Amino acid sequence: MTVRDRLLAVVVAVLWGANFIAIHVGLEHFQPLFLAGLRMLVLAVPTVLLVPRPRVPLRWLVGYGLGFGTVQFLFLFLGMYAGMPTGLASLVLQASGPFTLVLGALLLRERVTPRQWAGIGVAVLGLGCIALARAQSAALLPVVLTLLGALGWAAGNLCSRLAQRDGEAVDPLHLTLWMTVVPPVPMLAASAVVEGPGAWGDVVAMVTPDGVAGLVALVYLSLVATVLAAGIWTGLMRRYPAGLVAPHSLLVPVVGMSLAMVLLGERPSVTELVAGVVVVGGVLVASAPARRRVEVRV
Repeated sequence: MTVRDRLLAVVVAVLWGANFIAIHVGLEHFQPLFLAGLRMLVLAVPTVLLVPRPRVPLRWLVGYGLGFGTVQFLFLFLGMYAGMPTGLASLVLQASGPFTLVLGALLLRERVTPRQWAGIGVAVLGLGCIALARAQSAALLPVVLTLLGALGWAAGNLCSRLAQRDGEAVDPLHLTLWMTVVPPVPMLAASAVVEGPGAWGDVVAMVTPDGVAGLVALVYLSLVATVLAAGIWTGLMRRYPAGLVAPHSLLVPVVGMSLAMVLLGERPSVTELVAGVVVVGGVLVASAPARRRVEVRV
């Protein structure tokens, strides 16, 4: 990778790490289900009007939207609303990497190397330590909800992969944008049932001085974290092997936890910090590309 593209990958990691701060701010102004649905609705409307629909099987497009766009953010937002610390959420969500490998092996019969299994085991050990530490403080539920969000991300990854495999000259960015068409209906329907129609009143509050922060958070979640960051990331993934680009995503929890400490005053325990290093190390081992054997001819 060129220096410029490495810097772009770091910029994306910073944008995605700051995304968790935006979620924290957004949840102070909106109900969680409503915010998750509104975030996608803001993108879905112009996508339907302006972006050509990718030629992929409908089942994979819907699966991508349900897994990545609905289940992931539904449980992530609920977890953070229930008390999951912002920085810790950015770390635990990295479980999507090992989950993707496991689901790929179970459902798609993809081969997982012994080194990848070892990395998965290390990551699970770290997550288990975090869960145990949280359970002792009666705060296990937010961790479980966030892990369910990571599982939804992993399922969305598989559907995205199958869509690009079975589709015709798929533009990954178009696929990502059309994914946003799926979540608004189930998200907003669930919001109407659980949170009530009063959740829409938060939209009106955005035009008041007290609601500006919520509006900024919504714009960041929809345009910056999704369109801008995903667009840059998609371009990098198309130019370079995934093994060169993907490890940069491990900077996301570093940025997320650092910003949460500086801006929100969060102070993770020593156990959580050590476990976080273990999780990131396990994900790095599991996601690293296999080494090619070099034949030496005499």
